[in-house]
Amino acid sequence: MDKLKRVLSGRDAEEPSGLSEVIDSTSLGWGTRVKGFIACFAIGCLCSLLGSCLLWVPKKGLMLFAVFYTLGNIASIGSTIFLMGPMKQLKRMFEPTRLIATIVMLSCLILTLCSAFWWRKAGLALLFCILQFFALAWYSISFIPFAR
Repeated sequence: MDKLKRVLSGRDAEEPSGLSEVIDSTSLGWGTRVKGFIACFAIGCLCSLLGSCLLWVPKKGLMLFAVFYTLGNIASIGSTIFLMGPMKQLKRMFEPTRLIATIVMLSCLILTLCSAFWWRKAGLALLFCILQFFALAWYSISFIPFAR
């Protein structure tokens, strides 16, 4: 379990003891990290579910779906920051093995919000939501060794 904690927190290699003490004293505890992850992930799932329910609202339903679904995905992705830390998360997102998946996923998130707020095209927002789903799945699979 300790090795899993070290890998998820970004300290998979042994560090000098002085630096290790500084990192431990300035970071969240493991229990707090897990609670933050669960809370943020639950908020993301709730936003996605709320977006699905709002899909059936007349006139603005599709736009509300696109916004809440995108916010839910952003919160779900952000939940892993609690486990790894922000810098480790960014480094892992932009590693060469998942660079294309990250760019496609972030582009779909941005294009969904642009089509909902700026261009006000409901059909385009729905298309980008579908692409967002596949891009997020591809991005998530890139973290599983040998899954791609």
